Amino acid sequence: MTNGKTGQRDAYGLILDAIDTGIYRPGDRLVETELALRFDMSRTPIREALQRLETQSLLTRDGRSLIVASLDHNQLAELYVVRTELEALAAALAARHATAEEIRVLDRLVEEDRARIDDPAALVRTNRRFHKQLHLASHNRFLVRQLDLVHRSMALLATTSLAGRERREDALAEHARVVSAIRAGDGEAAGRAIREHISNAFETRLRHDADGHSPA
Repeated sequence: MTNGKTGQRDAYGLILDAIDTGIYRPGDRLVETELALRFDMSRTPIREALQRLETQSLLTRDGRSLIVASLDHNQLAELYVVRTELEALAAALAARHATAEEIRVLDRLVEEDRARIDDPAALVRTNRRFHKQLHLASHNRFLVRQLDLVHRSMALLATTSLAGRERREDALAEHARVVSAIRAGDGEAAGRAIREHISNAFETRLRHDADGHSPA
């Protein structure tokens, strides 16, 4: 069994990852004993991790139970507003501060994603890697910290905007434009490209919700 601060960190990360990958979805109830068995650790770090996730509004109370939170339309819109502004700032800063090595990594991630175009689940995972690398390329630790919080909340979205092949192809082209602007050192163009990318993703999500679809 795992205990102490290491156990707490591991439990938190494991539960967060389970939410992020859809093992636990909005509305699912999280039970200490079941989580302790799943992750092979004592209930103490599990309990502490659940309290931390509740404080971050990733879990909510349903009577005495903790369930994975969900986002209503207004909360979703608010989340995308904040994400758009922060990612645009990250892209602009990356155009100014990204190293040649970081730009090559971003390029490689885009190319690797082209080979995953027919695998939406894999593309969702690598899409997160691309955005994380973009955040790091801003070389602003405070911005990266805020973007981490935003992307934790994105885990509460039960669907992905990358379900349709056309959107997946468009998203990769949008990523490529972001990288191109960063390589050129054009912060304004990089910010504009990432704004367009996130706006298109948001529109796709809203359209699916309006149509009553549930993209996986």
